[in-house]
Order: sequence, then structure tokens, then C-alpha cells
Amino acid sequence: MNHLDLIQACDKDWYAYTHHTFVTQLAKGDLSQQAYLHYLKQDFLFLKHYARAYALAIFKAKTLEEMRRPLPSLEALIGSEMHHHISYCQQWGLTESDMEAEAEDVGTVAYTRYVLDTGMAGDLADLFTALAPCAIGYAMIGERLIHAQDTLKAGNPYYSWVAMYGGEEFQQSVQQSTLFLNQLLADIPVASSRGQQLIHIFRTATRMEVAFWQQGLNAAMAR
Repeated sequence: MNHLDLIQACDKDWYAYTHHTFVTQLAKGDLSQQAYLHYLKQDFLFLKHYARAYALAIFKAKTLEEMRRPLPSLEALIGSEMHHHISYCQQWGLTESDMEAEAEDVGTVAYTRYVLDTGMAGDLADLFTALAPCAIGYAMIGERLIHAQDTLKAGNPYYSWVAMYGGEEFQQSVQQSTLFLNQLLADIPVASSRGQQLIHIFRTATRMEVAFWQQGLNAAMAR
């Protein structure tokens, strides 16, 4: 099996994630600023746990080669992506200390702890399957939106988000991580009990992504 089998097995949840109202409004530029700010703060907290998950991958690795594989992603997360996120959030009036002090929303807690718990209980295939919806989904969303005719570019305060995730650097990074995931899945038949277990993990994490978008919209409506 490969990552496409995982997506196909939960296509309705995948569509709900990659075509969520949050994403649609972001592309059109009419997303509530409060929803976006809530998302940015929670995404900062999410990325910290995401980095912990890649560190866990090194801990769970059985060979030196397996230990090497997560290192570029971990270094990119802590050294580059987190720095970029902090710099980007400063443009929206959010400082690093502001985001560090932010309380984790329920959806953030549920999602990040699910990924970490899955990784602790399972092997590298379990962990990277739980991590996969985030990177693969954002790459697919970014690629679609950056080429979509109805995506507002001029005057859209959120277009920089589209440009980042639809850009070549992020796309290439996800291609590399997807290749590694496919290698982990290669010898596992889709119909096997193991294959179905991994599909369940992927589907659950995808549903967590849906909830992560939604909590931004909910936060805006609650104000």
C-alpha cells in the first residue's frame, strides 16, 4: 500500500479536510480575522508537538539509517518553519511569548496527543501515518489553491499562506516525507489487518484536521 491508498480509504473525510469552509474562505480572502488569529496561535502550539513527534521517530528507530531520516524534517521544523511561523505571526501582532502563553484548544490537545500516543504505542509506520494528513493535506490544499482561478491574490490578506504551502520549497519537502512513508507502507497489503489498522490511524488524524480548522471558525463565532 501507499499514501494514496490511505487517502482513498477515507475519501469523504479527506474531502471534508482539504475543502473545509476555513480553507475556502481563506482562499477567497473573506475568512474572519479572529478565526485566522486563533488558527495561527494554535498552529504554533501544534508545530511544537509536531517537532516532538519527529524526535520520537528518532527514539523509535531501530537502525542508524532510520534515525537519520527524520533529522532533516526535525531541523527544518525547529530551525526554519517555526522561525518562519513566528516571523509571519509578528505581522499579525502576535509575538512568540504571546503564542507560548496561549492555552491549547481542545482540538489541539486531542490531535497532538493522538499523534504522540500513536507513535509511542506503535512503530514508525504508525507514527508517520498519523503525521501524514497534516503535511500531505497542506501540500494538496496549497497546490490546488495556488492554481485555482477563484483564489483571490491581490488584496487577500491570507494569500501568503497559500503561496507558502503551494510553493516549491514546501511541495518538495512533502514529496520527500511522502516517499519515506510509502517505503514504510510498501510491504503492507491494504486488505490486511495491519493495513486496515493504518487506515484507521490515517482516518482519525484526518478527522482531527477537520476539527482543527473548525475550532478556528468556532472561536470567531464565540466572540
